[in-house]
Amino acid sequence: MYSLECPSRLNSIKERLRKKRTVVPSFTEDEELSQLLKLYKGNKIRTTKYSLLSFLPKNLFEQLHRLANVYFIFLAALNFVPVVEAFQPQIALAPIILVLSMTAAKDIWEDYRRFKSDHSINSLLCHVYSSKQKAYIDQRWKDVRVGDFVRLSCNEIIPADMLLLYSSDPRGVCYIETANLDGETNLKQRQVVSDLPLQGVEFSLESFHCRVECENPNNDLGRFRGYVEHPGGLRVGLHNNNLLLRSCTVRNTETVVGMVVYAGHETKAMMNNSGPRYKRSQLEKHLNTDILWCVLLLIIMCLTAAIGHGVWLNNLKDPLFQVDTETSPALAGFYVFWTMIIVLQVLIPISLYVSIEIVKLGQIYFIHNDLALYNKQLDSRIQCRALNITEDLGQIQYLFSDKTGTLTENKMVFRRCSIYGVEYPHEENARRLEVYEAEKSEEAGRSVTLKSGCSGKSLSCRSLSCQRSSVSLHTLAAETDEEEEEEEEELSNPIHPRTNAFCSRVAKEVVPDPELVRKLNWFCCPELALSDGSSGTPSSLELTYITDFFLALAICNSVVVSSPSQPRHVVPEARTPLKSLEDFKLMFQRLSFSPFTALSTLSPPQMKGSPVSFTRRLFARGKAGSFTPTNSTTDGSDPGQESNLEPPDPRRKLDLSSRAEGGDAGRTEHRDTEAEDAKTNPDGARQDAEGDPIREVDRESDTNEELLYEAESPDEAALVHAAQAYRCTLRGRSAEGLLVDLPGIGSLAVQLLHILPFDSNRKKMSVVVRHPLTGHVVVYTKGADSVIMDLAETPKGAEQAQEIYSHIREQTQIHLDGYAREGLRTLCIAKKVVGEEEYEAWLKGQLLAESSIENREELLLESAQRLETNLTLLGTTGIVDRLQEEVPETIEALQRAGIKVWILTGDKKETAINIAYACRLLCPNDQLLTASCGSKDACAVLLEELKVEVQRGEASLTEPTAAGNHGESSSGGMAGFVLVIDGRTLEWALQEELKSHFLELSQGCKAVICCRSTPLQKSQVVRLVRDQLGVMTLAVGDGANDVSMIQVADVGIGISGQEGMQAVMSSDFAISRFKHLSKLLLVHGHLCYSRLANMILYFIYKNVMYVNLLFWYQFFCGFSGGVMTNAWVLILFNLLFTSVPPLIYGVLDQHMPADTLMELPELYQAVQTSKVYVPYVFWITVLDAFYQSLVCFFVPYFALAGSSVDVLSFGSPINASALLIILLHQVIESHTLTWIHALVLVLSGASYFGFVLLFGVFCVTCSPPTNPVGVETLEMSQPLFYILCALTTVTALLPRLLFRALCNTLRPAAALTSAQTDKVDSERYRKKMQRWNLSHSKANRLPVCADNPGLEPGTDTVVS
Repeated sequence: MYSLECPSRLNSIKERLRKKRTVVPSFTEDEELSQLLKLYKGNKIRTTKYSLLSFLPKNLFEQLHRLANVYFIFLAALNFVPVVEAFQPQIALAPIILVLSMTAAKDIWEDYRRFKSDHSINSLLCHVYSSKQKAYIDQRWKDVRVGDFVRLSCNEIIPADMLLLYSSDPRGVCYIETANLDGETNLKQRQVVSDLPLQGVEFSLESFHCRVECENPNNDLGRFRGYVEHPGGLRVGLHNNNLLLRSCTVRNTETVVGMVVYAGHETKAMMNNSGPRYKRSQLEKHLNTDILWCVLLLIIMCLTAAIGHGVWLNNLKDPLFQVDTETSPALAGFYVFWTMIIVLQVLIPISLYVSIEIVKLGQIYFIHNDLALYNKQLDSRIQCRALNITEDLGQIQYLFSDKTGTLTENKMVFRRCSIYGVEYPHEENARRLEVYEAEKSEEAGRSVTLKSGCSGKSLSCRSLSCQRSSVSLHTLAAETDEEEEEEEEELSNPIHPRTNAFCSRVAKEVVPDPELVRKLNWFCCPELALSDGSSGTPSSLELTYITDFFLALAICNSVVVSSPSQPRHVVPEARTPLKSLEDFKLMFQRLSFSPFTALSTLSPPQMKGSPVSFTRRLFARGKAGSFTPTNSTTDGSDPGQESNLEPPDPRRKLDLSSRAEGGDAGRTEHRDTEAEDAKTNPDGARQDAEGDPIREVDRESDTNEELLYEAESPDEAALVHAAQAYRCTLRGRSAEGLLVDLPGIGSLAVQLLHILPFDSNRKKMSVVVRHPLTGHVVVYTKGADSVIMDLAETPKGAEQAQEIYSHIREQTQIHLDGYAREGLRTLCIAKKVVGEEEYEAWLKGQLLAESSIENREELLLESAQRLETNLTLLGTTGIVDRLQEEVPETIEALQRAGIKVWILTGDKKETAINIAYACRLLCPNDQLLTASCGSKDACAVLLEELKVEVQRGEASLTEPTAAGNHGESSSGGMAGFVLVIDGRTLEWALQEELKSHFLELSQGCKAVICCRSTPLQKSQVVRLVRDQLGVMTLAVGDGANDVSMIQVADVGIGISGQEGMQAVMSSDFAISRFKHLSKLLLVHGHLCYSRLANMILYFIYKNVMYVNLLFWYQFFCGFSGGVMTNAWVLILFNLLFTSVPPLIYGVLDQHMPADTLMELPELYQAVQTSKVYVPYVFWITVLDAFYQSLVCFFVPYFALAGSSVDVLSFGSPINASALLIILLHQVIESHTLTWIHALVLVLSGASYFGFVLLFGVFCVTCSPPTNPVGVETLEMSQPLFYILCALTTVTALLPRLLFRALCNTLRPAAALTSAQTDKVDSERYRKKMQRWNLSHSKANRLPVCADNPGLEPGTDTVVS
């Protein structure tokens, strides 16, 4: 019965596998589920292509994908047919065996390296639960199966994708680092599956009988959908925060336990591991076309020989030698056609493909080791991820760039803010940034010492709570020299760990605005009266906005908090506030009322007077560590007591009145006096402190160690540091709550209900918390101003409330526009108080969305949008993101090189325009065209109008240029049109009906700026330009939102910046700074393209030239397919004797010095316009090869006509002359000749002559029916041989030499510029050596004498 049920049961299991994945513990007793687990893939990985048995057939099959290999195998097999045999069959096998063997050896080496890597990974050990032994046992990674329970400790790498079931943290939190997966070094928080009975009790896996239903394996790192079904039927939703991904590292958590759901090649890490990218370059596509022309030429030659042989046989009467008269002339001609295919096979360059691969590897080696592309601060060099498109770097016509992190540093620094419609310029903060910029520019020239070991960003320094070692991986945040000096101090003291990503000194040291400080002083200064602002003090409504604003900055994020002595997940307990929480609740109930109902119900006198007596009673003592009261010396309190109120750490001091304008001197003097009093009477101060426990607590809070913030983005870090500057400090985070210090209040625990993470569709993030003082459910939201301003609706209610709110919105919008014009990144901050009933209703939908396995993302998006409505606008922030160094110079150079630069960004229009001005993409004399409309029809009309304007303006723009305005190119380029288009208009412009108009308009503009564009729109723009205009495109970006754009472009470049490695992992090349683009394109791209194009042309030339020698001989041998040389020389001539010089030519040739190419970017465009590798150049090369072959054949023919030389003696000077012509032809074409070139050329010639001499001495029966013994020895002993070689070589190369001389005469500009640059280089070298001599110690300095006239003589004579 069981045997009959087995097939049906197996079919049902497979049907279930197709729909979704079911996972249960591996020790389950359910036989069907146990069989199901066995069908899942194991954890053993295998990235190798071959095994011992499969290598030969599989590698051969892969190599047969190249048509050239198939062609030569066919010819080798054809040579085994007797009637068409050209020479010995084994000789015909030599070239194809050699090429296949070289490629196979390369594949074996690469596969062996992969095998070693796989073996080391599969052999790693982890702790897996054994149901038989009732304990965890050591097990290798490759033996882990789906359903196994794995226990991990801190700093251990996760072996498979696991569902997090247990964490040693009592809140069920685990931190992982995904650097090995996506390059992001900031920690990410993962949460134990909710409603599991395992957390907080004695952990027993035997009690786990739940079933996991989840989606089938996929490569989406940001998504995981499923649910856990308890034995009782209760289902709990699963999401990405419950999943621990393979290759990630556990941090700051002592122990975690998870159940494997995906293993081996089904893990997300392995499914994203696609290996090196393969793209076909434009040059390779053109080469394929030329190969087809060579095939056509070969067919024409063979047809000519076949027809000639048939005609010759037909006309042959009474032959003097033996001829096959039984075969008809037509059939004999058919046989000769295939014989000639074998003889002339060299015309198809079989070794060219292998040579191109070798040349590209050499080019990549020089790119990879270019010191100009090396970033000393990050210890990172350029990465060449696509190995076969180096030459495309020299043909770029359009460059598409992201803004943030690509053109800018992506190091966000808080600059200014607006709250309650009031702008706080933070002028002192602006001056600080200016000073920092000046210091940075001065330090830019200084060398940076790279550190090893526990470096500034080493991860081993980050997990201080775990007594385990970990691999040091460097992150990608650059530091200034001053910061590195701080790192050295910190590394010398092991107690202080490193700060983390996005926590640079300039970002942390925010200088608060004095006016905002004065308003916040109300919380800790009872002497200030609370009024509506008549006396210059803030109103209760304004204080509410300010408090909520900074609270939102502190908690509306995913920042992980730690300190040098505590791991990141530890949340210290809230300290006792000054008064009971009831008093604070009373205060916030008076302050945090609904602002509009309060305005309508409370009269101004009530608002003025109601909190005053309360605040006097509440803040009778003052509070240490909070804002220093503005009039602290006028209340008659004890000076000694006031001195205790000052925080001891000057970095933590928040009173900035000493930096404010006016009234500084008395304030500072009084502070100094207090400090002196404290020094002169330490016992008294100690006594006061001991007598007041609250003061003692406050003292502890002030001496706390510096907090370390781990942010997922630099924006978050900048805002958290800004809030900290105003004493609204995020002190701890857990899954359920946050610990926040508020000014004048102290530490408060904030219950965290939900986090609605940032989404590119919503363009905002929110946190739902229960306010610690009012008890209300509050939603704090931050996001793009375009979204928040639309959601911040004017509420219904009193007219006064609407008027105030409208005023706030208007002023905030004005400030937003001003920030954007300054080039600042803007974020709007808003809040919403949610009623309990509304929250309960929303919570049901949210829980349903979280537990849903189908359409989970869509449901979560809808749920978030339902909650984020009717927001109350609190204010906005302006964050400065500085340009990277040398960005303006780089963009100017690229434009001079003829490359059109487009900026595709999600920022506001004003911000994008400001950045465009800053990086010289937009010049003062350019005409700005703005495209912004709300409908498709309006967009069509606008595009037509702009096209007319561009066409009308082009003539007026070119007239002054023609009049002789030549200086503009050096100072910023000619005037032109720059198009600025927003995301909404771009959406219409990309539609089928309008895209041609948009393209036509953009072609008339020198640059295009697409603002408010989505990642999808970025890729659509690149694809449109690439496909419709047929141009070479390059896309450069640094974040995950740039991945699609990078993948669509012909060349994708990722910048290893502050946003992880997604862009780098999707790119063809990875650089660390935008400025490296100029060297990469203008020098390496230019040289790679010209080198490879010239090498291909040279390869085709030498093959055509040599093959034609065999073809001309057919006219004198009855088109019989005979040759005038032995078969070994025929095969090895192109395969060995002349194969290495082109490789050196393609790797080392340099027609311009690198400095010249950098100083004259126009040379980049000149290579494109001259078209090194185009059809007419190909045919000129072929004609030149025909001419040289005619000379090489007929000069010896006429010289030896009538003599008694045999066939091999006739062919000897022809072969020698052909070799010399081919080698010297390369000397003429080469722009660089080094000892390497000379050595290779000499060895190539020597190898030929050595081979033929040895062959003629020792080989008697190697080339039947001919006998080559003594032929070459005899020929080379006669003067006529050398005369023929010299005459033939000079006659063949003379036209080429004259042509080159004529070109250099008519176009001397490049050569002269090169000579001038060489002079500059020599002068620069002289000065460099002079500085080197001066920098060395006198004991090691060499005396300067007549041998070194360029150097200044030294003052001392050294005797050593």
